[in-house]
Amino acid sequence: MEPIYAALLGFLCGSIPFGLILTRAAGLGDVRDIGSGSIGATNVLRTGNKGLAAATVLLDALKGVVPVVIAPMLFSFSPTMLGGAAAIAAVGAVAGHCFTPWLKFKGGKGFATAAGVLGALNWPLMLLCAGIWAATLAVSRISSVSSMMTVVAAPIAAAIFGHIGLTAALIAIAAIVIVQHRANIGRLMRGEEPKVGSSK
Repeated sequence: MEPIYAALLGFLCGSIPFGLILTRAAGLGDVRDIGSGSIGATNVLRTGNKGLAAATVLLDALKGVVPVVIAPMLFSFSPTMLGGAAAIAAVGAVAGHCFTPWLKFKGGKGFATAAGVLGALNWPLMLLCAGIWAATLAVSRISSVSSMMTVVAAPIAAAIFGHIGLTAALIAIAAIVIVQHRANIGRLMRGEEPKVGSSK
């Protein structure tokens, strides 16, 4: 049962919809009514409030860090196919953000929370992935492309550097994030995905 409890801990922490909470508290209404309808930082930025967007990034990352740090303190089961308590809590946190039960199982796209859990699981690997994200964004100038490239690169990098216990969990996280970007993938295929700094 402990692996289930670790997953639930991550899921409940990840399910807190900070983007929605912050925009409502600031009197900017429901962030789901604009842009992509997501509760993530990119959509919060569409309100024109950069400070709230930055706060959303930090809080969405933090809600991934907290369960990853706490889970090993509470649960000591042997590693499963998805890894130990920290890795399972990490998958749960990203799933909770993307499919929050408080918003009819709809949420954000999971990238900031994925970055948070990766930083808590293995910060050198997170720094490497941050470099991949920055390089991809500089070349493509498309936020969704850099996000998807980074989550796909994470389990590959984990395997290359011998972090086998994290690989399966990072594959699961990548799958969740890619699924949440399905609308972006459709726009990319049609050549309609806006670039960073464009007027669209």
